Amino acid sequence: MLSDIEIAQQAKMLKIGRIAENLGISEDDIEPYGHYKAKLSEELFMKTANKPEGKLILVTAINPTPAGEGKTTISVGLAEAMAKIGKNAVLALREPSLGPVFGIKGGAAGGGYAQVVPMEDINLHFTGDMHAITAANNLLCALLDNHMQQGNGLGIDQRRIMIDRCLDMNDRALRNIVIGMGGKINGIPRQDSFRITVASEVMAILCLASDLTDLKERLGRILVAYTFEGKPVYARDLGAHGAMTALLKDALKPNLVQTLENNPAIMHGGPFANIAHGCNSIRATKLALKLGDYCITEAGFGADLGAEKFFDIKCRFGGLKPDCAVLVATIRALKYNGGVPKAELNTENTDALKRGIVNLKTHIENTRKFGVPVVVAINRFYTDTEAEIAVIKDFCAEMNVEVSLAEIFAKGGEGGTDLARKVCSTIDRGEANFKPLYDEKLPIKEKLEIIAKEIYRADGVTFTSQAEKAIKAIEELGFGDIPVCVAKTQYSLSDDPTKLGKPENFTITVRDVKLSAGAGFVVALTGDIMIMPGLPKAPAALKIDCDNNGHISGLF
Repeated sequence: MLSDIEIAQQAKMLKIGRIAENLGISEDDIEPYGHYKAKLSEELFMKTANKPEGKLILVTAINPTPAGEGKTTISVGLAEAMAKIGKNAVLALREPSLGPVFGIKGGAAGGGYAQVVPMEDINLHFTGDMHAITAANNLLCALLDNHMQQGNGLGIDQRRIMIDRCLDMNDRALRNIVIGMGGKINGIPRQDSFRITVASEVMAILCLASDLTDLKERLGRILVAYTFEGKPVYARDLGAHGAMTALLKDALKPNLVQTLENNPAIMHGGPFANIAHGCNSIRATKLALKLGDYCITEAGFGADLGAEKFFDIKCRFGGLKPDCAVLVATIRALKYNGGVPKAELNTENTDALKRGIVNLKTHIENTRKFGVPVVVAINRFYTDTEAEIAVIKDFCAEMNVEVSLAEIFAKGGEGGTDLARKVCSTIDRGEANFKPLYDEKLPIKEKLEIIAKEIYRADGVTFTSQAEKAIKAIEELGFGDIPVCVAKTQYSLSDDPTKLGKPENFTITVRDVKLSAGAGFVVALTGDIMIMPGLPKAPAALKIDCDNNGHISGLF
């Protein structure tokens, strides 16, 4: 059996100009990065401005488990299957982060015979967007420290710095550091920290900005510090936003690549859904809606994280109205939620499946709360038995939801045609009536209570004294009436990663709240969630290699 990278390396890719031509994009509107990837020009947005928009499909999932769910694989395969049944669909995905690539999760280019290519490029440096975001963020930090070093004309209190540096790599040693050591010439000593690039506010801003002007204004609104008098200091006060915009000018342009079956895919932006808002850029999604009759996009991790943030943050800011949600699950993962150890998941166990299916049920109910119809996609494994499949079908019939057994990993688009037809028929019924979960004008604590009770099914929210203090400060600055972005474990509906299925009788603990004024939301940190992940005992990096001919192996 071939590995993902071996399948990708055997793909017969078309030159990126051909992919663009098939979308009706002229060669003047692409900026090639080699033969098989390209940036899409600003002029293309203007040329497509008056075109009608297609239908928007969100792909989300149950809570992830070690058994895997394959959300990106299903997203890619659904796009390929749409082409198989004669539909014009454009895929809009996030870019992978180097953290998971060299850590434990692997890349984010799909798997098996449903991948986006060139896989190695996409999972590594791609077109440099991540590096540009990292540079812009760290330029702001350098300008802040330099301002304090060069006389501190704004009177910045170094004990109240609100931003940190970033790096697109898992490195727990950088979570808490001390900078400016070594005497006066080396700066003012202070405590600092790093977060992974995909959790930075600059990443969120790139994904939510409508154009270059909006990007620059948002960058200027980043809260960087407070003065000794307690007044806020923003990036514009340091004069940083112009140079940051210059670094991000090209990164703001979406990237065009292709699937293994030579269907178009737009990849742009890459925030994590557990510690950020977890969706690709608004610009990429809107462009895909203009270029195709259907746009297929995804939101990270389970529907309690990615989908909720897609609906309440991205759709709110982008004026998007999704027409259908595809909820991905595997029978293996549902058995894991029912208490079966990973080593025993290949054995038939309908009792455990019936216990674990409550996780799927909760996500279906939650998605419907946004007025979006659901199709369940079961990512089929060879170990799934007929008895287990019957349990899934009976359950979905009781829930009055369409279900499709997708064999996309093994068969590519051909294995997803049933799913594609069911998605199209669901959209054609016109049942979508999208609405966000909460009114953003509500106080911050009320919005968090609504998410905790309605989506996580918690009894309520407990706020630490630090969180209470932070919320008070944010509301006093006039930013209480913006959406909230919850940073929470992806492994559970609760803030405890060990509680599987549908946890009950628990509260969510918010330990701190951070303002992302440029992005336009506040971030609530729950449980033990870290914004700079660490590497596992055996990092994926140890299996990745490059031979003397430049041939890469070990990526997955």
